[in-house]
Amino acid sequence: MSRSTACCAASGRVLDDVVPSPGTCPLCGGTNGCAMASGGTSESPCWCTQSTFTAELLASVPRVAQGKACICRSCAAKGAAALMLVTPSMTHLPGYIAALERSWSADNMRPETAAEELAKIHEDAERFVAEQTRREPDGETVTLPDGSQVPRLPGYKRWLWDGEFCGLIGLRWQTGTHDLPPYCLGHIGYAVVPWKQRRGYATSALRMLLPQARAEGLSYVEITTDPSNVASQCVIEANGGVLHERFTRPAQFGATPGLRYRIRLA
Repeated sequence: MSRSTACCAASGRVLDDVVPSPGTCPLCGGTNGCAMASGGTSESPCWCTQSTFTAELLASVPRVAQGKACICRSCAAKGAAALMLVTPSMTHLPGYIAALERSWSADNMRPETAAEELAKIHEDAERFVAEQTRREPDGETVTLPDGSQVPRLPGYKRWLWDGEFCGLIGLRWQTGTHDLPPYCLGHIGYAVVPWKQRRGYATSALRMLLPQARAEGLSYVEITTDPSNVASQCVIEANGGVLHERFTRPAQFGATPGLRYRIRLA
């Protein structure tokens, strides 16, 4: 399997051939209902002539399929809402709570984080929201997968929003250096809720956050992922990421294999 084919499969695209048939949606593999694919001409009425396709949605089409096959109605509707990175606020908090109540957590190595955060919100919602956006730590700690706690680094979080809560992306750094302590695996981490996945949201969110990382004085950022997580690798590579090294995570993370990518910002 080629690298491009692997990325397409990981993101949910179903491509039977190197170039999909004109009647097949290049994103989901379903029938696209294209009038021209059904034997019509460029003058034939088609639903797509009355639809708007966002730049992000069009960019998610595999290169081999661009200009060869139409996106279907369903995928077009999913991409119609513009994704934004919003500053966590009390206004957006109900959406975040709803995701936690569905057992979602941005920390996929500690599923209990959802219950812990719900308890914090119940205790003091305004304080919880403030901690998401406070750049400088104020005595907060971060719990690692083995249960140990370490000091929080400078940084902040943004929530993915398309009219509903979609996920989270965070930036962290150490002042005056690109280096990170061993317990911090990357400058950026992100997670999309399962019911909003396969829409290109992680790719878009990372693209929108990179200028903010540059504004913090970083000339590059490091992002780590699992060797088996092809979808995450595609997100990073779509934003200019280059594999920097294969490494073994610290014992707090189970000493498992990892991939470290770098994205140049300057």
